[in-house]
Amino acid sequence: MGPGPAVLDLGGKLGKVMPLICYEAVFPQDLRGTVRPDWLLQITNDAWFGTWTGPFQHAAQARLRAIEQGLPLVRVANTGVTEVVDARGRVTESLPFGTYDSLDAALPGPLPATPYARFGEGPVLVLLAGLLAAILLKPRRPVA
Repeated sequence: MGPGPAVLDLGGKLGKVMPLICYEAVFPQDLRGTVRPDWLLQITNDAWFGTWTGPFQHAAQARLRAIEQGLPLVRVANTGVTEVVDARGRVTESLPFGTYDSLDAALPGPLPATPYARFGEGPVLVLLAGLLAAILLKPRRPVA
């Protein structure tokens, strides 16, 4: 192990997991290019956000990673938002914000790798380059 996300094989029913520590779940590019895990685990300390919107925004960003990758997510936060999210981004189980408790839930299954998981930003960059080329190469009409 070293800095950045890595995939751990827990064996058995738990399979391969990619643990994400706090802000690692904010950066989508860090989840690509590794061995595809069966699920994502985010462990975070959101207490320093207080009761502001930070914990909810942080949880929403982690849910986006689940959708982008087509993988279920287990998010564990010391003061909430603790939740289990399916591969489509739907919260299947959760604990209320600000509670200290445990959550016993089934782990949803993964989906096949999404286009984003397979290709990243590449297709969008190619489309933007093509659009820019079309604009720059468009024949110009003489001004009368």
